Amino acid sequence: MWYQNYTRKYFVDEILYDEKLIRIVDPGLHRGICSSLPHFPSLYEEITGYELRSSDANGIAFVGCSSQVKNDTDYISTSPCINGSSSLPFSYVLVGMPVSALHQHCNVVHSFPMPAKRILNHTYPEIHQAFLSGCYLGWYDPSEFAILRCRNPFQCFLYLLEYVLYNILGETYRVTIFFNVMKIAACVMIGRTSIGILCLFAFFIYKLHRKHLSMDGRIEEFLTNYRNRTPMRYSYWEIQKMTRRFKEKLGQGGFASVYKGVLPNGHSVAVKILNKTKGKGQDFINEVGTIGSIHHINIVQLIGFCAAGSKRALLYEFMPNGSLDKYIFAQDSKSINLSWDKLYEIAIGIARGIEYLHRGCDMQILHFDIKPHNILLDENFNPKVSDFGLAKLYPTDDSIVSVTAVRGTVGYMAPELFYRKFGGVSYKSDVYSFGMLLMEIAGRRKNVNPLVNNSSQIYFPTWIYDRLDEGEDLDLGTETEDEKGMVKKLVIVALWCIQMRPNDRPSMSKVIEMLEGSVELLQMPPKPCLTSPPRDLDEAHESISDSTTHSEIVPESTSSFTDSIISIVNV
Repeated sequence: MWYQNYTRKYFVDEILYDEKLIRIVDPGLHRGICSSLPHFPSLYEEITGYELRSSDANGIAFVGCSSQVKNDTDYISTSPCINGSSSLPFSYVLVGMPVSALHQHCNVVHSFPMPAKRILNHTYPEIHQAFLSGCYLGWYDPSEFAILRCRNPFQCFLYLLEYVLYNILGETYRVTIFFNVMKIAACVMIGRTSIGILCLFAFFIYKLHRKHLSMDGRIEEFLTNYRNRTPMRYSYWEIQKMTRRFKEKLGQGGFASVYKGVLPNGHSVAVKILNKTKGKGQDFINEVGTIGSIHHINIVQLIGFCAAGSKRALLYEFMPNGSLDKYIFAQDSKSINLSWDKLYEIAIGIARGIEYLHRGCDMQILHFDIKPHNILLDENFNPKVSDFGLAKLYPTDDSIVSVTAVRGTVGYMAPELFYRKFGGVSYKSDVYSFGMLLMEIAGRRKNVNPLVNNSSQIYFPTWIYDRLDEGEDLDLGTETEDEKGMVKKLVIVALWCIQMRPNDRPSMSKVIEMLEGSVELLQMPPKPCLTSPPRDLDEAHESISDSTTHSEIVPESTSSFTDSIISIVNV
């Protein structure tokens, strides 16, 4: 007999009608062949009308290690049945052990629930034999549940309310004052005139519940599809424990707060708690789906994540030197003043990270929010691109891509994101943002600064272009000829990157080539210019030819949109 879950089929070995249990076995398992594994790594997910009956919530985890684990009986070798891969040559299984306690050099490959057969001798052949017994699924009949408990219409309403609150709040609803108060209030409000109000209230809770499930369902569907590609998943309790209940705050943004945490292996991490979700959790999906599957020295590494009900968290490698903006926009004498050599290395590192996103992956990843605040620095001041909340994935052969919203931070967004007359949106939009960032590195100031004494310096790219074009000294704090050459190179490359039309901008590969080449070989680009800027967001949105369904503009500061947009205008 077969049991089919959508396109998945399992063997049914046993049905216990009295206990309402069904035992199913994955068809990928074969007796006498201990190297056989289940076809479906995610295995027995939550199925409508059924629930997994397992003796241990931790289950069995297959892990791969880069080096041999010694003197640890919890790690059961799978050799000679299963051998490791070239990257993780040693293969083990953990029985009933939380994966959060893994050794530093080990990673979880697959995880399965505890099988129906009890494991007595912890050897891999015994574990494989237990897998052949399958797992028990229990089923329930909602209508039978209602008949047994429901005695009259009012009681039916109470149990409906209890059911809805249980699905929203989980087990904690039984001890909340809120639910007890709701029970008392419902009893007091019995009467003909109160029935309509109660029904309306129940409908409101139901709609809230559906909306909550819609977002959770979308995220869980994504995590299921990408289970083998994503980093480790943590519970919210583990997040609280590693951050010591969010004791040390590293930063605060419009959509998230960042705290310092420590993993069980002692490594520090930055824990980003999402306060708001955009597009049914799309920002969370973007982060896990893009950065979670790539590894590059100039891209921040995603260590793990948490998706528990409405709680969303992302765990990154800890960057002790923070973000780039506090070094290039430093106003006080206590700030670390980076040398021009280091700033030059940082610029090249950022370029390599963006170039990898555009060409180094199976899909091109467009970041759409390159700015100093999103460049993190490790203990050696090596730069890493971070914050992929607005990122989008496209096929590598797509030169022009489709976007349904104005995406990015005002002051760094390419003109084509506002006015399609300049050209289509592509990876050249990231090149423009990088050019604005590069200009700020060279000037050690924001591109738009209305507080400067000379009005001609308000928009830095125009001022610096005129100085270069007239052959004047840039006067940017350089002392040696080498430093002057580096700064001039940064400025010229930045001016090429911020050309108004995408076709006039170089690719990131060409940018790296220009940065690593000789400054004498660089030619001056045309002067960037733009006619009158949009006066507000509505005008900017109307300039986009396709339908804009959700604005994802992030204000750079508390200044108005008109003041900020001047960063793409020749004043």
